[in-house]
Amino acid sequence: MFAERRNGSLRIAVASGKGGTGKTAVATNLAATLSSEGYRVVYADCDVEEPNGHIFLKPTIRSVERVGTPVPDVDLSRCNGCGKCGDICEFSAIVCMNGKVITFPELCHGCDGCILVCPENAIRETQREIGCIERGRRDGIEFIHGVLRVGEAMSAPLIRAVKQKLSDEDVAVIDAPPGTSCPVIETVRDTDFVLLVTEPTPFGLSDLRLAVEMVRALNLKLGVIINRCDIGNSGVRDYCAEQDIPLLLEIPDDREIARAYSRGQMAVEVAPSLKVAFAGLWERIVTRISSRNDE
Repeated sequence: MFAERRNGSLRIAVASGKGGTGKTAVATNLAATLSSEGYRVVYADCDVEEPNGHIFLKPTIRSVERVGTPVPDVDLSRCNGCGKCGDICEFSAIVCMNGKVITFPELCHGCDGCILVCPENAIRETQREIGCIERGRRDGIEFIHGVLRVGEAMSAPLIRAVKQKLSDEDVAVIDAPPGTSCPVIETVRDTDFVLLVTEPTPFGLSDLRLAVEMVRALNLKLGVIINRCDIGNSGVRDYCAEQDIPLLLEIPDDREIARAYSRGQMAVEVAPSLKVAFAGLWERIVTRISSRNDE
């Protein structure tokens, strides 16, 4: 039933073109439904700038690991001021002015280019802390999320660190940041399927188009979920039909679901019909993954 990769495990990314569509609610409720069906599930929150999956899953945190990113450390006593390190850096994270090297660690992308070109071996790699990874469990669900340090400009290194912690469980549900920028691309790359959560409004459709283009550029399989499906208009449905994008689930604008969300509760726990819907969603995802003709 599973695709042939990672010892039988599947990685499902849940993303959205914009914030506020219910992406995290979908990701957490999908993880909870699969766990209740007997699957070994890991939930990974890669929205490291503002993770909130823990509000719904309420895991018991068992470990906290500090995460750093490599940055250059210059031994000025060995530096000859040639400027080659600054020439190779595309991000101006290291510059040479009047024969003196200055570093800007917050801009460094950790490529080690400056270390490789330094003729005096005056540059070594050191680590700069950018955040942490917290791990725990909740009713059989392995929980992982990253928490970016306040003020950090780049979240991709921490997202990579979170994904490296994924174990070979049956299913990994990966909660992506909103939007279509670099952090989202880092999150969804190398996954088996991308669920795009949207809402049936002009703004929802506009951002969905961008998200679909991103996923297709990465050559990944995808499907769409419409949250609060009974508001707005038919633009999203028409777009999915035109683009031959599978519409996998429609979630109504239900008062009980909204109340559960506002209290940080799992919607599948207060609406049994929604648990059945998520179980059906999983079957449709597996079918799309197994199909060689999809996308």
